[in-house]
Amino acid sequence: MKVGIVGMPNAGKSSLFNALTKAGAEAANYPFTTIEPNVAIVPVRDERMEQVAALLQSSEIVWDTIAFHDIAGLVKGASEGEGLGNKFLANIRETDAIVHVVRAHTDSSILHSEGSVDPARDVETIETELIYADLEQAERRHERVLKQARGGDKEATAEQKWLEEIIAGLQAGTSVRAAIVDHPVPDAAPESLRNLSPLTSKPVLFVVNVDEGSDEIPPVIAEHAAAQDAGVVAVSSRLEAELSEMDDQDAAEMRADLGVSESGLDRVAQGAFALLQLNSFFTAGEGTIAQSWHLRDGLTAWHAAGEIHTDIQKGFVRAEVIGWDALVEAGSYAGARERGTLRLEGRDYVMRDGDVINVKFTP
Repeated sequence: MKVGIVGMPNAGKSSLFNALTKAGAEAANYPFTTIEPNVAIVPVRDERMEQVAALLQSSEIVWDTIAFHDIAGLVKGASEGEGLGNKFLANIRETDAIVHVVRAHTDSSILHSEGSVDPARDVETIETELIYADLEQAERRHERVLKQARGGDKEATAEQKWLEEIIAGLQAGTSVRAAIVDHPVPDAAPESLRNLSPLTSKPVLFVVNVDEGSDEIPPVIAEHAAAQDAGVVAVSSRLEAELSEMDDQDAAEMRADLGVSESGLDRVAQGAFALLQLNSFFTAGEGTIAQSWHLRDGLTAWHAAGEIHTDIQKGFVRAEVIGWDALVEAGSYAGARERGTLRLEGRDYVMRDGDVINVKFTP
């Protein structure tokens, strides 16, 4: 899973990146600290997997991961060459979701490129620049497709007409996500959206960078997120960055003292997974490797097998499935079999969040 981090300069993007990854991306009190996109692969820990692994005495745990891409801050007029421009947005076109960091903290020692803290204004600025970036991309794509359509290519003709509708929407300030509600991808050109790869079609998680000790989301941002079906969480980037430098025990004690129940990574990861409608499932054997995986909600055991390995999917015979909590309660696979809670399921079984699965297959 890939997530792109965007926001205004000094919104707290790189500090959040540091807190999430402990990768040490430079964070300084001046705009455009991040010149090249930082990328870090971050394990997504799950307490349920830890309990299953401990029960089965697994040799190790392999976590599913998120790749966080942090790019340079955007300012008003970036699409017209202000600041560093929007050229870095190309680095996150292939991401699955966007984390939009919005400054809400009131630390006057941290400069703001617009001279004042105004979360609603900043959100509008970034969203406008994303729309301009998509408009430029769509117009370039339209030029290429138009040539193919003139040659009689039916798929290109369908894509051309669709692109013209999307371009009109972007010119009016409408995101691709909203535009495709009235102008869905044509059946005759099913790859049109993939070919365009628009930023404004991606699900968005607003991460509001709040003052230390606060978890209050400004109502205007909460309302804006709800109107877009976007997620929103509050995180103090500075606090999370400080906590990320501590060992796990000290960080846990400090969180307890501050009344912070979970890490910034947990909140951001959970928010991102909720946007993409992903379920977690686990594979674990007694004394062997335990591993966590993610699958879109509504997909089946056959799809889960494909996440593990394409050869396992091809040779799928059946799957042993049990909820993680039922396995822990039973104390072992043998105990689960005695209770009848370890089930044999076929390829069409719809996976549930927290399932533990063991796929039987023919090589």
